[in-house]
Amino acid sequence: MLEYKCNLSCKLQSIDNFYSTNMTPRLSFSSFSCCHMCLLVVLALFCSCSSKQNSEHVLCIDAERQALLRFKHGLTDETHRLASWVAENKDCCNWYGITCDNSTGHVHRVHLPGHGGHCPAYSVSYFTEKEYTDASKQRLKGDISRSLLDLKQLKHLDLSCNDFRGIQVPKFIGSLPNLKYLNLSNSKFGGTIPPQLGNLSNLNVLCLGSFHEFNEESTSVMNMQWLSGLGMLHHLDMSGVDLSEAVDWLQVINTLPSLVELHLSSCALSDIHPYVHRLNLTSLSLLDLSGNYFYISVPPQWISSMTSLVSLDLSMSFLGPLPSFRNLTSLEFLYLNGNNLMNSSLVLEELSNSNLISLGISSCGISSSLIDSLHNLTSLLSLDLSYNQLTRIIPKSLGNLCNIREIDLSRNSFGNITLTYLLKSFLECKSPTLESLSLRGNYIDSIIPLTIGQLSLLRMLDISLNQVSGPIPYSMERLSSLEVLDLSDNRINGSLPNWIGRLSSLKELILSNNQLDGSLPDSLGQLSKLNSLGFSNNSLTGVVTKSHFAKLVSLNYLDGAGNNLTFRPQVESWIPAFQLRELYLNSWVLGPDFPLWLQSQKKLTELDVSNTHISSPMPESFVDSFPNLAYLDMSENRIQGNITLLVIPATLEEVNLSFNELLGSLQHLLCSNGVTKIKFLNLGNNNLSGVIPDCWEKWLSLGVLNLENNNLSGEIPRTLGSIPSLEFLSMRGNKISGRLPSSLMKLMKLKVLQLGRNELTGRIPTWIGTKLTLLRLLNFRANNLDGSIPHEICYLKDVQILDLAHNNLDGNIPSCFNNFSILSGIEATPRDLFAFNFGRGPAYTIIGDSLVTKGREDTYNTILGLVMLLDLSSNNLVGHIPSELTSLTELRSLNLSRNHLTGRIPEKIGGMKSLESFDLSLNNLYGELPISLSMLNFLSSFNVSYNNFSGRIPTSTQLQSMKESSFLGNKLCGAPLTQNKGCVPRTSTTDTSREEKEDGGGDWGLIISIVVGFVTGFWIILGPLIVKRSWRIAYFNFLSRWSYMVYNVTRKYCCHMFSK
Repeated sequence: MLEYKCNLSCKLQSIDNFYSTNMTPRLSFSSFSCCHMCLLVVLALFCSCSSKQNSEHVLCIDAERQALLRFKHGLTDETHRLASWVAENKDCCNWYGITCDNSTGHVHRVHLPGHGGHCPAYSVSYFTEKEYTDASKQRLKGDISRSLLDLKQLKHLDLSCNDFRGIQVPKFIGSLPNLKYLNLSNSKFGGTIPPQLGNLSNLNVLCLGSFHEFNEESTSVMNMQWLSGLGMLHHLDMSGVDLSEAVDWLQVINTLPSLVELHLSSCALSDIHPYVHRLNLTSLSLLDLSGNYFYISVPPQWISSMTSLVSLDLSMSFLGPLPSFRNLTSLEFLYLNGNNLMNSSLVLEELSNSNLISLGISSCGISSSLIDSLHNLTSLLSLDLSYNQLTRIIPKSLGNLCNIREIDLSRNSFGNITLTYLLKSFLECKSPTLESLSLRGNYIDSIIPLTIGQLSLLRMLDISLNQVSGPIPYSMERLSSLEVLDLSDNRINGSLPNWIGRLSSLKELILSNNQLDGSLPDSLGQLSKLNSLGFSNNSLTGVVTKSHFAKLVSLNYLDGAGNNLTFRPQVESWIPAFQLRELYLNSWVLGPDFPLWLQSQKKLTELDVSNTHISSPMPESFVDSFPNLAYLDMSENRIQGNITLLVIPATLEEVNLSFNELLGSLQHLLCSNGVTKIKFLNLGNNNLSGVIPDCWEKWLSLGVLNLENNNLSGEIPRTLGSIPSLEFLSMRGNKISGRLPSSLMKLMKLKVLQLGRNELTGRIPTWIGTKLTLLRLLNFRANNLDGSIPHEICYLKDVQILDLAHNNLDGNIPSCFNNFSILSGIEATPRDLFAFNFGRGPAYTIIGDSLVTKGREDTYNTILGLVMLLDLSSNNLVGHIPSELTSLTELRSLNLSRNHLTGRIPEKIGGMKSLESFDLSLNNLYGELPISLSMLNFLSSFNVSYNNFSGRIPTSTQLQSMKESSFLGNKLCGAPLTQNKGCVPRTSTTDTSREEKEDGGGDWGLIISIVVGFVTGFWIILGPLIVKRSWRIAYFNFLSRWSYMVYNVTRKYCCHMFSK
């Protein structure tokens, strides 16, 4: 009421001024002032009385207050935004988000957008999980009560950016007849949008759009006929709504003549109706159809007729021809990103509109020859040409290039052009207006020219991901308006200039991955607006003090990892003026004392102080100092202390404390909390002891678990099998005993299993092959496993490293190893084979392993993905070497030594052309070394000592370069052996072949003679019998008589003998 009265007083004053100015006769100054003062006194008293009455009068209508309370009752309000909504507070017009009509007291506005109305879209890409969780808490949840129907005069309802967990948009909202504004966008509604919304005939604004967040159900519409009743609609946003079934969408939209803005991006529209010539939307100024991918051969004509359009977005919409823009003379903003314009030069030539201010044609396949088509765009201020095929400079004739303020040329092919030449068109301008320039990822190989200082209005300069070399030119000091400077991922050398501190407008300075040397200039500390500073992976040296951070009050991102810098704040109790969110100081010298200033950074979400020479104990409350911490890497220090004192906050997702001197039991750390969010846990290479706790059912998000090289004992806990997301498990180098629990067969996503150097017993279970089919590294080295190698292990078609050495395995080598598709070269090796990225930290987390190759044990980390190894050495294996092994053409290391293998080396061993290390020593193999061994061109380690081989060693560059010890204990001769006594020289290939022919010729002649004689005699006797029946009768009569005669003679002889 007070606001209404004060507005009234302003109107009265205006009227008074009108009369005093325009009415005759004019009042004298004194009489006017007197009258005016009297009027003001009266108004002041009136407002005062009204205000006093208002303080005693409750404007809110009781029935509507009760309705709002019932509405609140159905909601979940985690951040207490609706704290003022209580029965004791009688005036609901003063409640958060509520506005009443000042004259009637009716609620006419319910404005409750979550997160301040700024929805955190695409959470995984742009937000940390902590930030997204915080944003989600600010979203209202629950059900929308029908009590809103009691708000009879409701005109404005905004519930956008909340979280209604897939419930359908309530149908009863269509029964709020006075609604003019309805915004339900990005609130995670699901199901079908109710057609009852078509009853809101007074609606001016309707927003139902939604971002497609991961694993979220989207809303959909079967048809859009209900929109026809919204004749007063000015603004319609249904972006992200599934309209694939709404084939009538264009006809319905055409019934909304008042429409000014139409947003239908990413709606899966199935048809754009290309043969419709014209629409009735004469007021439409904004049209967004991006992200729909229309499959058409004829461009839609109706778009070309919409002469009122000011903004048009057709990005990622047309796989065929685009509409003509010749008649769109009012167009100021045009976005065609992600369409194919390679063969559409006519489309570009039609852009003769001098009103066009902003043009986006990135990822359109545009070549340099098409750019000349844009010469008429004289009003252009912003141009996006990124991700195209440009190879030469942008001509000055492009529109009026000297007026352009923003241009993005990133991800083209300017590799053969120097920066001087590339910037030539801009530098020729008398007063260049360029404010933003991106040349990211163009393979530009040149220095930064001095002339760049002429672009004095630059606010953003990005030359990252090129091959730019040389120092940072001093002329850049003149770029006083620069806010963003990104020179990362180049070959820039020299020192960081001291004048950098005079670029007082800088907000982002990224110089990472270059060849900068020298020390950091103190002037960096003067950049008071700087919020992001990155200079990681250079060759910077020297001491960093508090003066380098003196005025960096806005800094929230600092990445200086990979430099040889020493930080000495000079004041032990130093507390920085900034509050960082991300801090990476890998390879700095921060120790030996623990840097206590870190605990002042309460907003940290990611912290990397690995390899920083810290050797003192970690403060007990250190991790608790960071309530938002999600990533922690303190590995490769010498941090001491008992791990039982460490508590993992609920926010942590990745923890790396490996290569320290932590000791104690894991029981408290792993089992004292509830379900954790941790995805990566590395406690390897410490002094941890005791049994591994059996409480892994709380670690459902875990993807990587590394407990290697400690003093852990006992059996593998069965609950490890309850971690469905586990991809990497390493417990090698401990004292773990017992058998492999069958619960591990549930780890179906497992790629790496390292249990080597323990005390495991029993057989290798068959489920290793049948259940863990994604395994790529299997290491059981140096245990007490027995039994044979199960044939089921051959189901591990993706295995790259199989190490079963130093066990008690017996039986034969399975003949099915040719099923290993990566080792056989059937499938390519994935580039990120042993890299696990969980969205935290500066890069991938690389997993390592200790493997024996070329006769020595080495640790492989970054190049582990290149290792192809099969090691079955030091077991009790018998039988021959399967010829199927020779199909493993990508295998680089094969070790079968120290077994009881017999037989010969397979003749096709030369087909394993990638072999670099081959060890068959200490077996019972015999015969000559196959000639094909000479085909192993990459062989650098070879050992067949102490077998029963004989003959001459094949001639090849590799074999003759081996040590003599590699052939000892056999009857071999030839280089590199110096003793050749008792050697039977290898027969040449030609002689051997001739002898085989001669020897084999006599044998084959005898065999052929026998066969021919048998067949001839057989058919001489049986042939006539088969052909003539009379011969068969005679033959059988003859046999009968002869058999009777033999019988009589035999009987008489026997009787005579018995009578004697």
